[in-house]
Amino acid sequence: MHQVRSADGTPIAWEAIGAADAPGVVVIGGAFSTADAARPLAHALTEVGLRGVVLDRRARGGSGDTRPYAPEREVEDLIAVATAAGGVRAALGHSSGAVLTLRAAAGGLDVDHLFLSEPPFAFDDSRPPQAPDLVDRLQAHVDAGRPEDAVVLFQREAVGLPAEVVEQIRNAPMWPALVAVAQSTVYDATITAETPVPSPAMAAVSMPVTVLRGGRTWPFLVVATDRLAELLPTGRLVVVPESQDHALHPAGTAREVAAALGWAGHG
Repeated sequence: MHQVRSADGTPIAWEAIGAADAPGVVVIGGAFSTADAARPLAHALTEVGLRGVVLDRRARGGSGDTRPYAPEREVEDLIAVATAAGGVRAALGHSSGAVLTLRAAAGGLDVDHLFLSEPPFAFDDSRPPQAPDLVDRLQAHVDAGRPEDAVVLFQREAVGLPAEVVEQIRNAPMWPALVAVAQSTVYDATITAETPVPSPAMAAVSMPVTVLRGGRTWPFLVVATDRLAELLPTGRLVVVPESQDHALHPAGTAREVAAALGWAGHG
C-alpha cells in the first residue's frame, strides 16, 4: 500500500492493481469497507483490461484520521488518491461510498465516468429517516471507549438490521475488524445525514453516470436507484444479476464497468 497526504495532511492508504497503462477505476467502499474488501473487484477489473485502485477511507486500515470531520475531507481524500494513482478514468462507489462518490464528482473529482452502486438515498418513505442525534450518539460511544456499542448502534439504526442478525455478526469472525473501524461509522452516518438526497450540485453532474443495482436487493434501494437514474441528466440504470443482497459481485460488476467504458473485450 502507498500513502498520499490529503489536503488536511491526513495520510490515505491506497494501492493500484493491474497494468500501469490501463485505464484506472478507483473503488470507494461503503460502511466498514476497507481496501481489502475492494480487492476482489479490483482484480476482476484487471481481467477486463482495466486497473483497479483501492483505498482505505480515513479512520480505516492504513489511513489516518484528523478532526474535525466533514464529508468534504473525504472528497479531498478521493481527489488526492486519484491524482496519486494517475490515469484514473472512472470512480465506482458502493452504498455510502456511492453517495460520497457523487458528492466528490460535484466537488472536483476529475473522472470521465461515475458508477454508483446502490446508494442509500431516501427519496421517499420507503426508508425511515435517520435519527437526527445518531451521529452524536455514535461519537459518544467511541469517545467513551465503547466501539462495540457504536458498531451495534450503526447496524441497528443506520443499516436497519434486526437484533438477531446483529447478534450473529457479533459472534462472527468479522466482528473484530468491524470494531476496529468504529470511528468510521460516525463519518458514514454524517454523510447520509447531510445528503439524504442528492444536492442540486450533485444532481447536475455532467459526466456519464451508471447507476448499478443487484439482481436482488433491499426494496428501498430499488427505489433509490430507480429515482437516482431518473434524476441525473446522464444517468442510466444497469442491473447486475449476479449481485445480491447489497453485495457487489466482482466479475459481474467488472463486466458492466468495462461495457460502459467501451472497454469490453480488452481483457
